[in-house]
Amino acid sequence: MTPEGAHDIRVWVNGTLYDDPATATVSAVDHGLVAGDGVFEALKVEAWGPFAVTRHLERLNRSAERMGLPHPDHDLLREGIDAVLAGRTWELGKIRITWTGGRGPLGSGAPFGPPNMVVAAEPAERPAPTTRIVTLPWTRNPDDVMAGVKTTSYGGNVRGLAAAHAQEATEGIFVTTDGYISEGTGANIFFVIAGDVVTPPLTAGILDGVTRALVLKWWPGATERPITVEEAHTADEVFLTSSLRDIQAVTSWDEREYEVGEVTRRVKALFDEKSRAEPDPA
Repeated sequence: MTPEGAHDIRVWVNGTLYDDPATATVSAVDHGLVAGDGVFEALKVEAWGPFAVTRHLERLNRSAERMGLPHPDHDLLREGIDAVLAGRTWELGKIRITWTGGRGPLGSGAPFGPPNMVVAAEPAERPAPTTRIVTLPWTRNPDDVMAGVKTTSYGGNVRGLAAAHAQEATEGIFVTTDGYISEGTGANIFFVIAGDVVTPPLTAGILDGVTRALVLKWWPGATERPITVEEAHTADEVFLTSSLRDIQAVTSWDEREYEVGEVTRRVKALFDEKSRAEPDPA
């Protein structure tokens, strides 16, 4: 369902604010369009403002390095964030930051530049407290050159999410080429196994999720380690994390059903408390 006021999208491109997103453009030969040579971030906006901006901008730097792009100007990006949020009529929403190589060849050669910087904001609906997920038929390769990079080359995730939606699920889970749990198309996954909160490591080719990292920081004893599909199926509780979902309990995974467990409830309560107290956590 389209959120009420979803037409209320504001876009800022290279220092210029556009109230009409249709008039905000970049070149047709921008390398982010031609070859997926760009990186991005998506962060949540609450009534009090955007969450974890510093962590998102730091991850944007890491993605840019992996893509071979220069670091964007964080001060300028913060100006863009302020611009698209000024005068907003909604409380809950999303900011998308995109940083591309700029003009380039019609192929895989390096872009000519200069890079393009885009910040956009739109309202969003609060995700449901629980969800259904499915296992995807395609695998993640942890050795892929772009593994763990939030790149604009998102075709595999788009296809995976469409496959999940076709099975009445909101997320699809990738397994690695060697049989370990990896990640969702837009979320990290956690398990409660014998009372312990565990999640796959970055070596499983996953995105270093901001919410994931904060759960590992804030929840005592939370750990990351390789998790086989067989072990994952023994979990008592399963939950997803992402910038828009925060902590979302899984109640159905393929043919398995789960209750919303006490550990998941406590992790969510702690995350809600900490994120309100620290809107830009270190």
